[in-house]
Formats: sequence, structure tokens, C-alpha cells
Amino acid sequence: MRILVVRLRQIGDVVFTTPAVAALRRRYPDAHLTYLVEPPGAPIVSNNPAIDEVLVVPPSRGLGGLIADLALGWRLRSRQYDLAIDFHGGPRASLLTWLSRATVRIGYDVAARSWMYTRIVPRPRELRRRHSVLNQWDLLAPLGIDLPTPDEFPVSMTIDEDAAARVQGRLSAAGVTRDEAIAVVHVSASSPFRRWPMPAFTATIAALASRPHRRVIVTSGPSDREAADGVIDAARSQLAAADRDRVVRCGDFSLTELRALLDRSSVYIGGDSGPLHVAATTGVPIVALFGPTPSERSAPWRSRAFPAELIEVDGLECRPCDQRVCTPGDFRCLTRIQPSQVIAAAERLLAGDAAVPRREPA
Repeated sequence: MRILVVRLRQIGDVVFTTPAVAALRRRYPDAHLTYLVEPPGAPIVSNNPAIDEVLVVPPSRGLGGLIADLALGWRLRSRQYDLAIDFHGGPRASLLTWLSRATVRIGYDVAARSWMYTRIVPRPRELRRRHSVLNQWDLLAPLGIDLPTPDEFPVSMTIDEDAAARVQGRLSAAGVTRDEAIAVVHVSASSPFRRWPMPAFTATIAALASRPHRRVIVTSGPSDREAADGVIDAARSQLAAADRDRVVRCGDFSLTELRALLDRSSVYIGGDSGPLHVAATTGVPIVALFGPTPSERSAPWRSRAFPAELIEVDGLECRPCDQRVCTPGDFRCLTRIQPSQVIAAAERLLAGDAAVPRREPA
């Protein structure tokens, strides 16, 4: 049997498919499983033991992109897949799934494209307080696969040993020792709807770094490196001269390097973005900040034995939202989260006081 899994675009959404991939491998242990993904999400699945082949396709733009996709579709068709599952549902993913001409093609009930699938799964249009792993898992229902639990089917990303060695070299070069606790603080997000204010990050980082035997490593996406450097400088300025090197400037980390860094870390702090979900593939304690998306949709999907603190603002009529326009204009779902809350949550985790995921309303 040959299976094609299609999930393009966002890193977090690729992470959210990994439980389903594990279930497919369990259901079809002898199948050849191909995962079709765009470059940003490729590191998530590139070493996944349940996947036989990862096809990385560049973003498609204009007429040239369409021609390339038609050629790709012809190659997919020549592989004679028995089953194709479109976990994305966007126009390009739908087209490639259809072009594969797999015997069984499963996808969501999407306007004007449902005809491309042989089995259609309803997808409610409203924003639901239901985890994204479960929303994507719905596509396995036609195969008779029962709903998962985080303990049985957690999100996953296999560690890259070369990346781990590079990370250890960078930590050693920065003077970080094995007896120091590392707090990783990720300060960027893909949109302003998920980005906590930089002054709030600065205050949090300075407070965490003020304690001995600790290092704070600030991470960001490449496009936010300048802002991250500004946060590092601002946090250091709030510390005594002797403590400033506790805020470590380590440069950019690739996704595979971030995954390795988190294995070495004592706590991760960040908003609802791809790196949060990479953190969820590890056992690192997590402080997660949720803006317009409720935690029920994007909380770390992993064993409850691994602690997490979920911080969000309750009681807002505008939340959740479609993340196109902030109606109040002040991003209050994030700006009302106070550094003191995040610091207290991180300190609890660093002290080992939280045993299971705990939700902390702002």
C-alpha cells in the first residue's frame, strides 16, 4: 500500500499532523508513506521514523508555479498511491491531492473543491474550542481510526544529532555550563495577533536572569533578529553588570537546533507559534501565552506528565477572532497578559511545583 500525506505551510500545523502520521503507521505497518510539505515545515518530519519519504516542494507562485505543480502532480500520479489525505485543505493542497489520482482521496468539505476528493469530511466554519490535532484527526475517521489521546499519540519531532552537537558547541562557546538552568524565551510570532509586546518580554527576561545559576537564551525567527537583539540589550541594561551575561546572545537557531536546545533546557516561554509546538515535542516545561486562539485549540499536545502553564485573557467578547482585524485595536488578548504572571509561572516550573498542564487566566 502507498499513502500520500499532504500538509503545506505553517510549522505548527505540520507538528499537529504527527500524531495522525503515527496512527497511520500503526494502522498500515507495511505501507510506504510519503509526506508532501513546503520548506518551513520540512524539518519537523524529515527524520520521523513513521515516514518513508519526505517530498519538499517550494512555494507556488504565478503561472510558473502552476506549471511546476502540474508537473509535480504527474510525478505523484506515476507513484500510484492507494490513499491520499489532504490535511491542509487549501487550493494548492487540494489540487495536488487530486492530481495524485490516488484511489482514495480524503479531504475537508471545502467550497468549490470537495469534488477533488473521493471521501469528504465535514469541517465546521465557526471557530471552535477544539484542539487542532483533533480537527485534523477527523480526516482519519473514514479509515476507522479512533480518536487519540495525547498520551498515546503525542506530537513528535525526532532530534537531529548533528544539530544537537552544534547547539552544545554554541552553549559551550557562550560559557553556559551543565549545572546552569536554561530558560528559552521565544520573542517572535508569525503575526501581530500572536506577538506579546517586546517590553513585556524584556521585563520577564530580566527577572528570570536576575537569579544565580541561570541563563536565558532569546530566540526568534530570522526576520525578527533585530527586535530580539533589542530585547537582549534592554534586558541586560536592567541587570547589574555582573549578571548581564546571564542573558545569552546565541544568534539564530534552525528548527532542528531549537529542538535540540529544548532538550537541554529547563523551561520554554513563548506565544502561540511554531516554536511552541516544537517545544511540545519535548518534555521541557512550557509557559504558553495565548492571544486570539484559545488554549483548547493549541495547547501542548503531549503527555500530561510534562508540566505546562497556559496563560490567556478570559472574558473578551472579541476572543476568539479570525485574526484579520483587531476590532478594539489594542490587541488586548495579549497586552493584558502581565509579565508578573509569566514570571510567576516560569518560577513555578523551574522550582518543579507544577506536575500537569495548568491553565492560568490573565
